[in-house]
Amino acid sequence: MDPTMENWLPITSSRNAKWWYSAFHNVTAMVGAGVLGLPYAMSELGWEAGVTMLVLSWIITLYTLWQMVEMHECVPGKRFDRYHELGQHVFGPKLGLWIVVPQQLVVEVGVNIVYMVTAGQSLQKFHETVCESSCKEIKLTYFIIIFASAQFLLSQLPSLNSISGVSLAAAVMSLSYSAIAWVAPAVKGKSADADYGLRATTTPGKVFDFFEALGTVAFAYAGHNVVLEIQATIPSTPEKPSKKPMWKGAVVAYIIVAACYFPAALVGYWDFGNQVDENILVTLEKPKWLIATANMMVVVHVVGSYQLYAMPVFDMIETVLVRKFRFRPGLMIRLVARSVYVAFTMFVAITFPFFSALLSFFGGFAFSPTTYFLPCIMWLRIYRPRPFSVSWFTNWICIVLGVLLMILSPIGGLRQIILRAKTYHFYQ
Repeated sequence: MDPTMENWLPITSSRNAKWWYSAFHNVTAMVGAGVLGLPYAMSELGWEAGVTMLVLSWIITLYTLWQMVEMHECVPGKRFDRYHELGQHVFGPKLGLWIVVPQQLVVEVGVNIVYMVTAGQSLQKFHETVCESSCKEIKLTYFIIIFASAQFLLSQLPSLNSISGVSLAAAVMSLSYSAIAWVAPAVKGKSADADYGLRATTTPGKVFDFFEALGTVAFAYAGHNVVLEIQATIPSTPEKPSKKPMWKGAVVAYIIVAACYFPAALVGYWDFGNQVDENILVTLEKPKWLIATANMMVVVHVVGSYQLYAMPVFDMIETVLVRKFRFRPGLMIRLVARSVYVAFTMFVAITFPFFSALLSFFGGFAFSPTTYFLPCIMWLRIYRPRPFSVSWFTNWICIVLGVLLMILSPIGGLRQIILRAKTYHFYQ
């Protein structure tokens, strides 16, 4: 790509990040709306399957994250700064684009839509908690629009490094509300009517709920779609390759992820059983000041996380507009293109505000390939480990589990969307 173009695009315009940028960017990318849905997923899976799925997903995704970091500079003297560039190296210039870009776009656009819904719900919950019965009820639609208005402004920040402050604040907020999500139920104690039987009562319901829960867990481990883009902001030389600081930050991030996910999922389910809501913060009612604070923390986190996932999309849009349609790089192209994108995600979020169903559908449909098994396929094609070696077996196990996840979990999410759409009145 043209060096001038590279210096203008948001992913590669700045390469002065340190290892701790990797840590908080990865925390911001990973610990998001998904953690709030984990207790609900546990109520659909039960203790044994739920704990197994949580631990297995943590191990598999840490392994595939390491693969992504290693493959960033697998060709001496060349950096694969974007997921699709690595895909093109492995599968060919055209096939690589068709394999990676649609999946990556579904993930990143899907996350942005879900985060619009999440922020709207959290703002609504904050409003209801603070006002109680003294304020007029405001529709979810308006809260989503309020959140989107902030994104219209932040989307004009030029590069991934320029949102570092926002991302750091988001990472701190994600840690804080994750802690509240499990400390508050722990202090409150187990509910008297907590029932650990599966949420559904019929066999088909249990099966579909199981599929939906798989997608919710997959959504929670979704940071891989921006890993190469994060690593692209770190300087690299033959003596000091970018993979060392990147991996150091990623390990710190994954320790933080475990400290957020496991307590929130297990304590939330232990407290409320199968009566837990799809968003754990919605289930918690007291103390009101703490719940109100936690919901505002979610909003601040999602403000940063939305930008982290939107930046690679902006990079793709601006590349196409400049290279294919011959637009001149500049302020106007960014203002129009990015504003249109934010408006699109806002419109879809307002139209389909089904939080847990959206988590499951997007989690299975696109997160599974890009997080669970596409890195393994690329690894096998680049490094060609000996058949039946440990590396070969490990990668094929991840591929099989990831493909099963991709096939099964969208079924549960799509069923939930259909069921809720029957009784849902649009834009009310």
